[in-house]
Amino acid sequence: MAYRNVYLLPLLALAWSSAVSMTLAFRTGDYASALDKTILFYDLQRSGRLPGWHRLRWRGNSGLQDGRSNGVDLTGGYYDAGDNMKFGLPMAYSMTMLAWSINEFTPELRRTDQLGKALNTLRWGTDYFLKAHTKPNELWVQVGSPWSDHDCWQRPEDMTTPRPAFKIDTNRRGSDVAAETAAALAAASISFRGIDRAYSARLLRSAQQLFNFADQYRGKYSDSLAGVVCPFYCSYSGFNDELVWGAAWLLQATGNRWYYQYLTRNAYSLGGASMVKRSLNWDDKYVGAQVLIAQSVMRGRGGLNGYKDRADQFICSVLPRWISPSSSVGRTKGGLLFFDGNINMQYVASSTFLLVNYAKHLTASRQALYCGGKKVTAGQLYGEARRQADYILGANPRGMSYMIGFGRNPIRVHHRAASLPSVRSHRWNIQCKQGFDWFNTWNANPNQATGAIIGGPDWSDNINDSRGNYAQMEPTTYTNAPMVGVFAAFAAGTRYY
Repeated sequence: MAYRNVYLLPLLALAWSSAVSMTLAFRTGDYASALDKTILFYDLQRSGRLPGWHRLRWRGNSGLQDGRSNGVDLTGGYYDAGDNMKFGLPMAYSMTMLAWSINEFTPELRRTDQLGKALNTLRWGTDYFLKAHTKPNELWVQVGSPWSDHDCWQRPEDMTTPRPAFKIDTNRRGSDVAAETAAALAAASISFRGIDRAYSARLLRSAQQLFNFADQYRGKYSDSLAGVVCPFYCSYSGFNDELVWGAAWLLQATGNRWYYQYLTRNAYSLGGASMVKRSLNWDDKYVGAQVLIAQSVMRGRGGLNGYKDRADQFICSVLPRWISPSSSVGRTKGGLLFFDGNINMQYVASSTFLLVNYAKHLTASRQALYCGGKKVTAGQLYGEARRQADYILGANPRGMSYMIGFGRNPIRVHHRAASLPSVRSHRWNIQCKQGFDWFNTWNANPNQATGAIIGGPDWSDNINDSRGNYAQMEPTTYTNAPMVGVFAAFAAGTRYY
């Protein structure tokens, strides 16, 4: 990794008291390496029979019987984090964000020779959703028993825990997960449109069916399936945010006036033009929908200004106070956005992506942003996004990179496959409780979780490198997905002013 030590200018102390510390200056080649690793992480999470283009050779096939007991093929897809569960809601959100990264930064991904890898990664997820969407009003949304899975510490290749599958339909409703899956498929249909038109059309048909299902048969999936999805991925925000998000993506994918009218008609009843939220995450999509719709407003589409007003408000809230008088999200002394002590990097990643995205569209539309009456430029958004990304890569008080395999990292990532000997080096099955013999050691993980962006430091910029510390040490698919777009922009040398 090519970098040099520099010192922060005293001016930055205005942003963070006592924050004058050593940092790293990253170059485009560093961001290109980070981009490649960000995508490679999905090889670690991949379930099913691994394809020939799979790059992480120490992983093996897994979950090959998924869905069989229910008479459906649910092989494939991705494990959500450090366990062996396939949760539909966070998986769909991850693929939506990956598709958005691809759609916004296709030229940058092509210039850095990462477009093919990103599309392969996306298609592995969307192929799974097509399998899971077995009828117009039926979607399989989970594979695995979370209580049994979390009670074991096993490699995915060795799983002995029950693998029941769970679905939503007109009786067991799940507007949230159905609309999120519709968003993922609609966004991905844009990604594949210029590459495989037949596949793109298939994704779009499925997306439209799922959105209609979500809208007509309204209900929370965590009410229908409370015993198996909660407390892990309960739909705390409800389903209105996903309905807005799904409609916004279908408007992007089709240009169909029906979705435009849906968004204008329901702007306030569903909350898209009124809800003020602190972050975009696997549960709450309002901010994502507001920013996506704001892009259309910046291009001249009328009737949706309420969404853009809320998007402006969010962007102003995540900027530092020396840029935005409307700043409201806290920061560590080292400058990291701090939302929550439980996998905080997921919120940092999505916010960083939205900053770069907004900077791009402000530049293209030759517009400025006003925060508390103060003019804010696209360049200032870009600069803050870069500071957040650089913190992840090691420009922080500890000099610690929170992307595994890039720079100096923690060594005990909370991840079953990474923390246990690989099937290549240890051919014998590791049983349910036997894996805790490895979990409970202070040894470094035997396998590197390359590209994994872990939960990250606490409010004091510190981290406890312990395998049991999942809040700080666990990676997720939804943390990495938005960083694909961020690192693509930086790796290609794209700048906004």
